[in-house]
Amino acid sequence: MKENNCFILGIESSCDDTAAAVINNGIVLSNVVATQKIHEEYGGVVPELASRAHQQNIVPVVHQALRKANIDKNDVSAIAFTRGPGLMGSLLVGTSFSKSFAMGLKIPLVDVDHMQAHILAHFIKVEGQTVPKFPFLAMTISGGHTQIVKVTDYFSMEVIGQTIDDAVGEAFDKAGKILGLPYPAGPLIDRYAKEGDPKRFKFPKPKVDPMDFSFSGLKTAVLYFVEREVAKDPDFISENIEDICASLQFTIVSYLMDKLKNAVKHTGIKEIAIGGGVSANSGIRNALILARQKYGWTTHIPKFEYCTDNAAMIAMVGELKFKKEMFATNEVTAKARMKF
Repeated sequence: MKENNCFILGIESSCDDTAAAVINNGIVLSNVVATQKIHEEYGGVVPELASRAHQQNIVPVVHQALRKANIDKNDVSAIAFTRGPGLMGSLLVGTSFSKSFAMGLKIPLVDVDHMQAHILAHFIKVEGQTVPKFPFLAMTISGGHTQIVKVTDYFSMEVIGQTIDDAVGEAFDKAGKILGLPYPAGPLIDRYAKEGDPKRFKFPKPKVDPMDFSFSGLKTAVLYFVEREVAKDPDFISENIEDICASLQFTIVSYLMDKLKNAVKHTGIKEIAIGGGVSANSGIRNALILARQKYGWTTHIPKFEYCTDNAAMIAMVGELKFKKEMFATNEVTAKARMKF
């Protein structure tokens, strides 16, 4: 039963969402997320508050995940947890709980790289969706990371492009803050963009190496643009919010696609997968759908619930590692920064 019919409990606590999920042979039986609302009033995640909230949420979230999966804790084959990267205080909560729970149940412990999990989430069995074929290119885009990864096997990955400063999700949120939008601003910008003219305003695309990214200059450009226009017309933002958001999103999405095209040209690989919270953005999803016809790419876009931080992707990696007996010892520690 343990080998062929394994139940993996996944635990995710890298940032401000406490999540637990149960997966059985690639099929998600439960995927529970407790979102921390307290950070909204601060305009960003406060690490100390996040770690405290994880301590409050982790036991009830795990309990609910087991209940929804209709299994008992003694049915669990292994526990997979996010080791990093992420906020150290948040990671410590998930790591400590997972180590203790695995020790108490006398079952294997599996440590998971959060960024690898965003990529391997594509191997969760979803009706009507195909999985990427090796080798493929994965673009992971989130609030903390922006990378292009060449994936030749489940655990053979090479970062071939990455941001040299800020992540794309941070660019969305900081631009949203300049526009007076609440945190997190990314989904709101996406919503306004659907009603606006993407060609109305022009924002610069930062110039760096062909497969690398930079977003700090774009944030500065948005700031100066807004300050200049508001000085002329105090109501500029409210009267043009849809067009501003549409133009900003168009610039970011076309920039991401430029980098992907460079990666395809460099590697010759036309199998493309995206992951991370920003992959929920409608602009990038639509651009990838169009790329199927325009460039002959095979594109893989995850379900919305597997884009943002979730424990199902952690459990998926846990299952793959469990079947290869890639276990962690109880000496394993959380790491705020990790590399493949």
